[in-house]
This record gives sequence, structure tokens and C-alpha cells, in this order.
Amino acid sequence: MILCCGEALIDFIPATSGDGSECFMPAPGGCPYNTAISAARLGAPAGFLGRISNDMFGEMITARLKKNSVSMHYLSRSNQPTTLAFVRRSHKGEAEYAFFANDSADRSFAPQDVPAELPDAVSCLVFGSISLLLEPGATTIADLVKRETGRRVLSFDPNIRSNLIEDRPAFLQRFVELASRSTIVKTSDADLEWLYPALPLEDAARGLINAGTALVVITMGEHGSRAISRTLDISVAAVPVTVSDTVGAGDSFHAGLLTWLHDHDLLNPAAIAQLTSEQATAAMSFAAHVAAVTCSRPGADPAHRHELAQSLQ
Repeated sequence: MILCCGEALIDFIPATSGDGSECFMPAPGGCPYNTAISAARLGAPAGFLGRISNDMFGEMITARLKKNSVSMHYLSRSNQPTTLAFVRRSHKGEAEYAFFANDSADRSFAPQDVPAELPDAVSCLVFGSISLLLEPGATTIADLVKRETGRRVLSFDPNIRSNLIEDRPAFLQRFVELASRSTIVKTSDADLEWLYPALPLEDAARGLINAGTALVVITMGEHGSRAISRTLDISVAAVPVTVSDTVGAGDSFHAGLLTWLHDHDLLNPAAIAQLTSEQATAAMSFAAHVAAVTCSRPGADPAHRHELAQSLQ
């Protein structure tokens, strides 16, 4: 199982009302939540670990998990409110976010919400994004990652939201500690440029490899993706697509990468450390096609397996 841990929230997506004025439509989202939905739609066994509200938005979140066959065995529920995130496209075409998360359910993810043991069936733990910025959930997840280091694949997507980062040095320290424990760091070029503004992407990725990460995968939008390990440095082109928006694109890419590894019995730390160029290229090509479908429609609406080209099935 690919178990995704962290925030589950409501994205409010820009829309147009009947009189032509701007409004927002609610849609379940969150980086690890989107990754779980995407992996399940691609046919991988997927689950979600986190705390979800009992309010009406929490019901929307859990209903979508159920509809997409994501395991809810590891969910906790509470009467705290759901985190809300308003999303709009910037003049550069990138997604911008405003978060409302005071005392919210997912932010309050606590040690008592974490299973004492994860079964061997959980081959991969996915974590990252804003859940590593908001306490007390951030420390709960960091402690879980420390506990699970070496036991299974740990796949980390920092998904930087700089407007939420109040203490940059402290965040960088936590980022390096978690990256050094991770089998995979899936990040964007924009994330690495924010983290290490003085370094070329390759040098930043090599620094993470030297710290302990087995594989760094960098998404670069229309410029494709790049994978770097101790033995690899390969690039894969983006799939041409008419972009509606990029919400959830990185999450879908992440899910596509992990699903391909799962399908080929490579979702374990030893296999990932020894990936061949051919395997890495195939995994990233599959992930690129998954992300392209997501980009072609509004909101985080990941691809189903049947929507991919027959050659990728």
C-alpha cells in the first residue's frame, strides 16, 4: 500500500458566477490527499493517514476517499474545523494559495492518531507539504518519519508554500533532516530554488543525495522532469497539453511515479537505490502523462488509468 500522510483540506477553486463575477467552488484537496486519490485511480493500493473533521467539509473529503477506493483504515476524526485553502492563478499562470487553518483537524494530527505499528503491506509512506509547517501535526509527522526510517520507502514532497514559513532557518533544518531520511524526494524546480537560491538545481539535488536521499526527482513544468541519484542523471520531456490549471499536477506526478514503481515490484528502498536509467525514464514518462491529464482540467482531478494511452497501461 502507498500510505499518504498529512493534510486533507478544501480547496476553493476560482469560478465565475451567473452575473460574471468571480467566485470560488469547494473541492477536496491537499498534497498527500491528492496523491492518495491519484494513486488509487491508477490502480495502486492506496490509503490515507491523518485527522479529518466531522463537519460538512470533512464529509466531502471522506466521501471522495471512499468513492476512489482509498483505504480509510488509518483515519482519525474530530470536531475541529476543516482547513480551507483558496486557490487562484497568478499572472505567471502558477497557483497561489491563501490558507485558513487555525485549530483545524488535520493541523491537529497528534501521536494518538498514529498506529503503533504499520503493517508490512505498507510499502511506501508519502508525506510533506503544509502539514510540515503547522504544529502540532508537523512534529507528529516528523516523529513518524524518524520511526519508519529504514523500514519502508519514505517519499517526501516539500511542496513549498513560502507565505506560511515564518522561520526559514528552522524550516531548512527540518527539511534537510527529513530529506536525509527519505528514499525519494519529489520536488519542483521552484521549491529547490527557494530552498537553495545560490545553487544550481543539480548541485542542490546532489547535496540531498550526499545527505542520504536515494533519489531526487525534480519536476520543471513545461520543461519536463529530472531524476538524480548516485548513479543516475536523466531528463524526461513534459507531455504537451493545453493547461487548464496546475493544481494537483505535482501530486499526480508523484502518484504516477510511485504507482509505476509499485507495478514493477520496485517500490522498496534497495530497488530504488539501484534503479537503472531505463527504469527511471519509464517511471518518469508514466508520471508525466498522469500529470498532463490533471493539468488539462480544472482543480485537482487526477487521471484514471483508463485515460492514459494504451502503451502506458
